[in-house]
Amino acid sequence: MVVPDPERIVVLGSIGAPFGVQGWVKVRSYTEPLENILNYGVWQLGRAGQWQSCRLEDGRITGKGVLAKLARVDTPEAARLHTGADIGVARSELPPPPPGEHYWSDLEGLEALGSDGSRLGRVDHFRATPAGHVVVIKGAREHWIPFTKDRILKVELDAGRIVFDWAADWS
Repeated sequence: MVVPDPERIVVLGSIGAPFGVQGWVKVRSYTEPLENILNYGVWQLGRAGQWQSCRLEDGRITGKGVLAKLARVDTPEAARLHTGADIGVARSELPPPPPGEHYWSDLEGLEALGSDGSRLGRVDHFRATPAGHVVVIKGAREHWIPFTKDRILKVELDAGRIVFDWAADWS
């Protein structure tokens, strides 16, 4: 079985604009539910693959979304320096997924095959669209496959592949 690198940083969200005058920031959370991003006491803040630890001092959900207060960030000017940074945690800090489910980050890089065994390419990333989540496969051509249970036939982490109900000649 392919075991995910426990020290790999998994991106859980990003820092938005400053909020208020005490150094709070808006947070764009990719977790479900959104407030799960606040379950981690230390975030890795990153840009271009360079990560820096930052302690989460406080956080809350409001009508405006997820808000966070980072340690040693006490002014809007200091908060603004973090705008656009990715928020991540080490893979080892994530709880195990429920049986039959997988973290998207564990699927990235897997070989993607069609139901007929044809090679579609590799899982590059996932996208949230108004119609639902899609997995983006890059190979000889790019495939955007709806990430739904009826399209996923088999996930074989140990073999490094995922099989979709999809054909190589579909867009």
